[in-house]
Amino acid sequence: MTRKLKKFVDSLPIPETLKTRRNTVDGNYYEVRMQEFFQKLHRDLPPTRLWGYNRQFPGPTIEVNRNESIKVKWINHLPNKHFLPVDQSILDPKLPEVRTVTHLHGGETASASDGYPEAWFTRGYEEVGPFFKGEVSEYHNQQRATMLWYHDHAMGITRLNNYAGLAGAYIIRDKHEKSLKLPSGKYELPLIIQDRSFNRDGSLSYPMQPENASNDLPNPSIVPAFTGDTILVNGKVWPYLEVEPRKYRFRILNASNTRGYRLHVDSGQPLCQIGSDGGLLERPVMMNQISMEPSERVDVIVDFSKHEGEEIILKNDLGANASPDDETNEVIKFNVTKTLSAQDKSIIPKRLSTIPSLRQNRISTIRNLTLEGSSDKYGRPLLLLNSKKWNDPITENPKVGTTEIWSFINTTGFTHPMHIHLIQFQVLSRQAFDLERYNQDETIIFTGPPKPPEPNERGWKDTIAAPSGQITRVIGKYGPYTGHYVWHCHILEHEDHDMMRPFVVIDSE
Repeated sequence: MTRKLKKFVDSLPIPETLKTRRNTVDGNYYEVRMQEFFQKLHRDLPPTRLWGYNRQFPGPTIEVNRNESIKVKWINHLPNKHFLPVDQSILDPKLPEVRTVTHLHGGETASASDGYPEAWFTRGYEEVGPFFKGEVSEYHNQQRATMLWYHDHAMGITRLNNYAGLAGAYIIRDKHEKSLKLPSGKYELPLIIQDRSFNRDGSLSYPMQPENASNDLPNPSIVPAFTGDTILVNGKVWPYLEVEPRKYRFRILNASNTRGYRLHVDSGQPLCQIGSDGGLLERPVMMNQISMEPSERVDVIVDFSKHEGEEIILKNDLGANASPDDETNEVIKFNVTKTLSAQDKSIIPKRLSTIPSLRQNRISTIRNLTLEGSSDKYGRPLLLLNSKKWNDPITENPKVGTTEIWSFINTTGFTHPMHIHLIQFQVLSRQAFDLERYNQDETIIFTGPPKPPEPNERGWKDTIAAPSGQITRVIGKYGPYTGHYVWHCHILEHEDHDMMRPFVVIDSE
């Protein structure tokens, strides 16, 4: 960023809720257009060129009830040329430059509607990928109430399409959650956190090449990671929100490409976490700080009742203040300046839900899956899963209805947020091993006992932080659908450069 932007001068926008196009006998039908447009992201920035669902950044929130089937026609109305740097060296050169496919992240979705990376399509469906199954996606929403999110998942350009703006929230509701009397209505708000960098003219800045790139690299060339110098919430740079002195429920999503966050409020009070990726926890967990890797969601209640007249900032202390000019240690400011409109009758129940443990299931397979670092033919970092690239033969074939344990063995030097499509899983443990010894001869020598998941990780998850030099074990039941899905690191720059693998759920017979 070539100039500093003043913080907390724009109010927090709330994304619109997507309106039904028409009602049908087998569920509501929606149409969502991906289009290029310009939107002001800060008072002092010129309008920024973006790509968004229904010309919105973030896209409109989709709200459904549990077991309510809907159909969505995702329509590509984007230009044929990308405005961000497309690295052709990691792609089939015959692929069209601009292509999209929308993935409902965390959704238990049939393969044809899951957003498989090779199910892409171009403007007007003129060209489609080999796994394209039709213009309309179906979501049956037969899972717990939670906040999912939808975003682009096109092969090799997911990082660019998401950075351009193709992301939005998706909320499933049910009667049980409503009965709990949690903060609701205008006191329940999504907070979609993203990082960006801007040029002086307001345009998005994204690197053409890695820092100190040699002349031998392609131009453009994919970067191994990207963190912007500016934090946005719901499409505004460092916004503020005026709140009443009462409880609020915030559905927080980390929709950044690479950046993780460690969040706390500077009032010193704990954040009351009531849910994670897959819905409500069994009990509330009081957290002094909450860590979030890309694509993780947390459901928190913040009580402003004792802070009337105060200003409270949601802070981030992960990766912030890396330099004197780094201002990413702040996210949003809450001004407790609104008059209490009515008595706060919302509550925080001592018990929120019941989560049956998958440990009781018969385990059909235990898979040891390595997260590895190497380099490509240009000498660029290349991160792989089990030493395999995307196009290598599929090696994970769980049978529908069976329960498996997947052990992510992270042999790299940093954390990877690992995401498995189709299922919500449970975290079993993390166990440290001697990484230096492993890199000598691939011998695993544990340096401590398995550690159980953190209290706020003991719900349903679809993305989990797999730290360096540790084995992170998760357990999941594969179903209810068969077909092609993917598992990958959700650092988008890693995912696009082969840290993603297909898997197939096969019939049990």
